[in-house]
Amino acid sequence: MTKPAVEFEISANELRLVYRPRDDTSWVRERFERGDGLVVKGTFHLTPQDFVEEAVEAAPSGDDDDEIPWVDDDRLVFAVAIADGEYFRFKPEVLGFETPVLLHRDARPDWKWFSAERKVSILGVVESLGLERIVIGGPEPDAIPTQEYERLISQFPTPHELRRYVQARVGTVVRQYTEPAVDAEALLNAYVDRRTTAIAPDLEAPFRQFDVAKYASALQRLQAMLANEAGTSEAQWQLEIVEIILLLHPRYIKAFTEVRLWDADAATWRRIDILLVDASGNVDVIEIKKPMGKPIMLPARYRDHHLPMRDLVGAMGQVTHYLRHLNRWGPTGETYLTQLLGPQLPAGFKIRITNPTGIVITGRSNALSDAQRREFEVLRRDSKGVVDIVTYDDLLARLQAVLDQLRVGRAVSAAPASPPTE
Repeated sequence: MTKPAVEFEISANELRLVYRPRDDTSWVRERFERGDGLVVKGTFHLTPQDFVEEAVEAAPSGDDDDEIPWVDDDRLVFAVAIADGEYFRFKPEVLGFETPVLLHRDARPDWKWFSAERKVSILGVVESLGLERIVIGGPEPDAIPTQEYERLISQFPTPHELRRYVQARVGTVVRQYTEPAVDAEALLNAYVDRRTTAIAPDLEAPFRQFDVAKYASALQRLQAMLANEAGTSEAQWQLEIVEIILLLHPRYIKAFTEVRLWDADAATWRRIDILLVDASGNVDVIEIKKPMGKPIMLPARYRDHHLPMRDLVGAMGQVTHYLRHLNRWGPTGETYLTQLLGPQLPAGFKIRITNPTGIVITGRSNALSDAQRREFEVLRRDSKGVVDIVTYDDLLARLQAVLDQLRVGRAVSAAPASPPTE
């Protein structure tokens, strides 16, 4: 039975590397006698000082104490790591770098844990990332789980993958001047996709219960507000609704009320009820109206069409005017708003007026007839991109959908290949 050229043995206090050269071991001895080191698999830098005397099973006769120990199956045994609590700590000189490397005692490594094809040191690649230490397995908080480390090894680039990568880089340059027959980038991506498995890290997991509580609270509050509109002032209503909007649209990082806006047409200042600022500094406008039990569309028909209620038309018109004034204000407005709002934004943050859009929150849609709903959807789609019309029933539905999904589990998962069969 053929034995591997490199394998590992664990003693009480040492992790030992067993090396079986392709030929006999005499050439190794000759290298050491010349003062040359031995590099195994492009990873392990070995010297006579690393030999393990106790591992010798049979040795040639002679009185030379400096002789290299030999065993009957032409193997050489080296101590490469020393016990350190629950781990084995590799000798830095063996790995060729100073970054500490710890391997848990329960791990059962083979040479593929350390060396890739073409004698590339896997630990050397990991060390190049600038880690303070490398820990494999065990309970340490910075430890790479053994299963994940084995997955890393399985996805380590092969020579074929590296050739594909070089082809893709060259192809990127060549395509600027001509069109090659082979899409090297597509071939690389297809190859990598076959070899690797994408795993979403589930960043939400530690916070999911808090998110559930947050959205459940928002839903309950909105339901209570709609049940008692008269008990909430217009100003308080706007503040609470905008909090829900920020919750549902996390791209917005800040909302400002009563923001001064220059009206170039009338040469006067006006005030925007609520100005939204996203993470890039872009601004949008939101107009919030209490529903007051009103349907979003008028029940009466005009020439066989249901028209939007006056409050909706007025809100859309108001937002459209704000957007027009913002766009005309341009760079001057950006400078003014940055100076005005900057103290309440991150340091160095700049306001940008880049094709702003508006949001109108108003009315109810739960009692619309089919005909009214069709007319409303036509209106909503026609205005989309400029003004997004959101009813309070839309808000309720969105909060409920987010809450239901949080309770189901992860936000990212692979789609099934086909629908389930009954």
